[in-house]
Amino acid sequence: MVQIEKTTDNRIPFSQRLFWSVFSMFLGFTFCFLLFQFQREKEFSQDKLNKVLENYNYQIYQRTHQSANIDSTLAQFLTEIPQKELRITIIDPTGLVVFDNIHPEELNNHNNRSEVKSARINNKGFAIRKSTTTGLRYFYSASLIDNYIYRSALPYDTYVKSELSIDKDFIYFMILMTTIFFIVLSRFTFSIGRTISKLRNFAHVMEKDRVVETAYTFSNDELGDISQNIVTLYHKQQIAKDALSMEREKLIKHFQYSKEGFAMFSGEGKETLSNILFNQYINVISDKQIKNAEEAISIPEMEPIRSFLRRSMVDPNRKRKVLRESLTVDKNGKIFLIECILFLDNSYELSISDISRQEEESRMKRQLTQNVAHELKTPVSSIQGYLETIIANPNLAPEKRQFFIERCYSQSTRLTGLLRDISVLNRLDEASDMFDLSEISIKRLLGEIQKECSKELAEKRIETNIILPGNPVIYGNYSLLYSIFRNLYDNAIAYAGEGITITVNCYKEDPKYYYFSFADNGIGISEEHINRIFERFYRVDKGRSRKVGGTGLGLSIVKNGVNFHKGQILAKNRPEGGLEFLFTLKKRV
Repeated sequence: MVQIEKTTDNRIPFSQRLFWSVFSMFLGFTFCFLLFQFQREKEFSQDKLNKVLENYNYQIYQRTHQSANIDSTLAQFLTEIPQKELRITIIDPTGLVVFDNIHPEELNNHNNRSEVKSARINNKGFAIRKSTTTGLRYFYSASLIDNYIYRSALPYDTYVKSELSIDKDFIYFMILMTTIFFIVLSRFTFSIGRTISKLRNFAHVMEKDRVVETAYTFSNDELGDISQNIVTLYHKQQIAKDALSMEREKLIKHFQYSKEGFAMFSGEGKETLSNILFNQYINVISDKQIKNAEEAISIPEMEPIRSFLRRSMVDPNRKRKVLRESLTVDKNGKIFLIECILFLDNSYELSISDISRQEEESRMKRQLTQNVAHELKTPVSSIQGYLETIIANPNLAPEKRQFFIERCYSQSTRLTGLLRDISVLNRLDEASDMFDLSEISIKRLLGEIQKECSKELAEKRIETNIILPGNPVIYGNYSLLYSIFRNLYDNAIAYAGEGITITVNCYKEDPKYYYFSFADNGIGISEEHINRIFERFYRVDKGRSRKVGGTGLGLSIVKNGVNFHKGQILAKNRPEGGLEFLFTLKKRV
């Protein structure tokens, strides 16, 4: 685990630490080089002066070796060289001074002098020291020749200092190089510092999850390229994060408003996500109250799902496949489809769908198919029987033949009406958006229906009472509005009885809807049938319905027509007798 030091505002910036670290190393290297070069130049100067004095030592040896008068010979020698103050000393093997042109008197033993010791060992030696004899500082050079030490010395005066002086050009060169290095390093570290400062600012912005509004421009080098790549990658990551967050939010919203109960769980069975419907559905299924989605898997009805999870999670032959298991639960008057999906990481999701309505619709479709087959079979069988009788009896009496033909026509008319009604219902179920819309006057519509039904109304002595305040107009489909009121009229004419009164009343209006009442004062129907009269092919009195020629689809068409116009319809028996339909129609569909 990486530990990051806590940031402080008073710490030295990295660029300055880098600059002073590198510059200090360079200064240390320069200082060491100067010391080395200074020592080398010093040794070179000393060696150069020592070479001159060594040469003098050998010349002194040669001249004194060939001359009987050492004093005059060496005096002559001093006149020939530029260093007139040269001190010449000859020391015998025992250390006694045989000759010294500065102090001719007897001197103490010189074998303990450093240059003499070095010459005894290495045949030559030099030293810069203060003379114990004269008290002056000299540069001594001693050479061992034939066991005698020939020593020349120059006082440490202006000449010797100039000879031993060091060439300072290399110092100036190093100062120049240090200055150039300082400028180059400062520019380099300043560039690094700016890049790091921008990166640091960018990191602070990211840390606080703020929107990056500044356009970051970095130096044109490798560090700048890396920094620019980091910023670019961050922006791409932010875009991906925002997109992922948006998709996640959409997914969560989808689950929340889904018509399915949904929950997700980790491999350990911990809840990750669940919606309201899941908790509602699982409590309908469970005999005990479930407060936590994690408890859902433990109820007895979920045993097949539990077995599936236990078996699949530890199956070594799973081969990294997503598995699915489902079961159907019929509980408390509801039918639920429960599905479990097991993912590769052993996390899983549960979905619960209320399929009660689908099952009911499926049952109703099966029943509808049976009813349609039965209703079609009756007129077809009748037509077929009458035609077979006519064909089998060519000498059939004309009045009998005419009777059979009229019966065939009546049954074919009934068959045509049945097919028309089925076609209308199918259009309402499957292609309701295919109906044309226009402005429809309800008053005019009811006037047309009354004219068409005038014969039937007169035969049964039925009176009508139409109350339409404000002349209601609906923007809807003419055919469906016609079917609504015509089927209600037909139903009342067929089943309400004779000598009754039909009342059509628009009893209320609001900004969006008209409220209608269609009532008669006839015989009404039993309460046990009133909640089912809108079902397809449902008949209160099946024998009587067929006699009057109904298809059993009229009130179903009424309900679907009302639904198309965004309304609702209910039926009830009136206290004073008869049946009343209460329904609403939206002013504009």
